[in-house]
Amino acid sequence: IAKEVAKLLEMKAQLGEDEGKHKFVLKTPKGTRDYGPKQMAIRERAFSAIISCFKRHGAEVIDTPVFELKETLTGKYGEDSKLIYDLKDQGGELLSLRYDLTVPFARYLAMNKITNIKRYHIAKVYRRDNPAMTRGRYREFYQCDFDIAGQFDPMIPDAECLKIVHEILSDLQLGDFVIKVNDRRILDGMFAVCGVPDSKFRTICSSVDKLDKVPWEEVRSEMVGEKGLSPEAADRIGEYVQLHGGLDLIERLLQDPKLSQNKLAKEGLGDMKLLFEYLTLFGITGKISFDLSLARGLDYYTGVIFEAVLLQQENEHVEEAVSVGSVAGGGRYDGLVGMFDPKGRKVPCVGVSIGIERIFSILEQRLEAAEEKIRTTETQVLVASAQKKLLEERLKLISELWDAGIKAEMLYKKNPKLLNQLQYCEDTGIPLVAIVGEQELKDGVVKLRIVATREEVSVRRESLVEEIRIRTSQC
Repeated sequence: IAKEVAKLLEMKAQLGEDEGKHKFVLKTPKGTRDYGPKQMAIRERAFSAIISCFKRHGAEVIDTPVFELKETLTGKYGEDSKLIYDLKDQGGELLSLRYDLTVPFARYLAMNKITNIKRYHIAKVYRRDNPAMTRGRYREFYQCDFDIAGQFDPMIPDAECLKIVHEILSDLQLGDFVIKVNDRRILDGMFAVCGVPDSKFRTICSSVDKLDKVPWEEVRSEMVGEKGLSPEAADRIGEYVQLHGGLDLIERLLQDPKLSQNKLAKEGLGDMKLLFEYLTLFGITGKISFDLSLARGLDYYTGVIFEAVLLQQENEHVEEAVSVGSVAGGGRYDGLVGMFDPKGRKVPCVGVSIGIERIFSILEQRLEAAEEKIRTTETQVLVASAQKKLLEERLKLISELWDAGIKAEMLYKKNPKLLNQLQYCEDTGIPLVAIVGEQELKDGVVKLRIVATREEVSVRRESLVEEIRIRTSQC
């Protein structure tokens, strides 16, 4: 038997060697994807809308390393900490890939002793999550963050963050959305009056945070069964977390005999009332809902928290049109910078993160459904020739255009057929063709063809740049 086993093992080893050669699978790692020119064109559109909004609100831009010291990230995310990617020890420092852009920002503020900044940061972050890529959930993804750090009067920066979310989601035309708002102090006050022990606040908070995905019964059984909360406390929480509304609800809770006795809850409700007054002045309360079930699982939030959710799109195929869920979220985190400061000096902060991947998934599906042709280049003009032996003339002309800042292309053939050159413009969406021919060279002109209408005009060589600029600005 031993001999036979040895023989079989040897055969397996030989097979293994051969198999190894064929078995290499070309794929991207789990939870990641490639973006081709078409996807990048859609993504650039979204980025440009987001960046112009951040700039409109006066933000500066910063960047930080893609990995941080492991201890920088440890203990900042609560139960989500298990999703952090740790790197192997490479020369004495224990490192982790950044999980979000907020903790690195707080580290940056503390390290540089900055007490006042309005910044945006767009970069990739990493989470060892179970990816659901159809819903725009990845292990490597971009975040687009806007934050206001500094000591200011209450709720003015917070209201601006909500206005920014409203502007971006309206601008991207993603359909109907609602921005849910709550406050960690209201939650903590509610937990206290419902009989949750202090030590369980954070863990119960992360259970409540699941209410947008699972029904109350499941959340209740997790609180009682897994987290050891008394059924009475869970039922009391249930009465509150199913409430949502606007200013009327805030007024009602301010009169609530139990909540109004709690200092934290009273503070939170007072600020929430102020926030709604500012949002009314911004004219956006139609899309804002004060929602007591909103908890946001991260540990570092201390005050107002918010999350923007896209609402169910009306569609015959309802199964496929399920809400993609949250597309932006954020809140106030007044204690995070102090965790890094040796003297514990606090810098109050409030910020918002736009979930570009989910937004991108929706834009991509929408453009596919509409079968809209997406341009992947910005070329304004193709330099073409009507006869043979004009390569030198094409090279001279294209060089003039490039030097003048015009986006131009030509085909990489000595003597391309005019039809092929025109077809290339049709295929790629280039709006203009500058045609050089023997007669045009003699007359000192270039024939400019408008691809969409097939109209041709003769333009003097020295006026060509100006003519292209005028015509492409109308496109």
